[in-house]
Amino acid sequence: MTDTYDIPALIDAMAERLRQSLPIDTRTVMVGIHTGGVWIAKSLHEKLGIQEPLGVLDISFYRDDFTRIGINPQVRPSHLPFNLDGRHIILVDDVLHTGRTIRAAMNELFDYGRPASITLAVLIKRDGRELPIEASVAAVSMSLGANEQVKLCGPDPLALEIRNAT
Repeated sequence: MTDTYDIPALIDAMAERLRQSLPIDTRTVMVGIHTGGVWIAKSLHEKLGIQEPLGVLDISFYRDDFTRIGINPQVRPSHLPFNLDGRHIILVDDVLHTGRTIRAAMNELFDYGRPASITLAVLIKRDGRELPIEASVAAVSMSLGANEQVKLCGPDPLALEIRNAT
């Protein structure tokens, strides 16, 4: 089932909240988590006028279930074209669920340097957290059943799909 959220309007609202809550300056960088997080980060990056290029993380090697599920056949290299030391990072993902993806992303970021701060921005914040990780900016909060999943489909157009995990 595809829900009819106005995703461009949700991204506009995320950009406005980020603008109000953060100093967007020369120390600010943005990093999107592959894949859906990058789609959202591209729009946010442009709307916020961040000077540094957009960074991209593929957290496949940092997942805590890597030994159980194996490697994703479409692993891509992470691309962080800037120094992270002392920078304010806006970390962007599509869906915050258990918190494990964000934990893996932060582990990878710290392998590249020591940022001054990390602000998490997500399109969807859903219930079911397993780790104490919360988004500073979330466009939509959802409560889904244990067998339901939400996925961002795209990149053009972006759409949310809610489906049963079974």
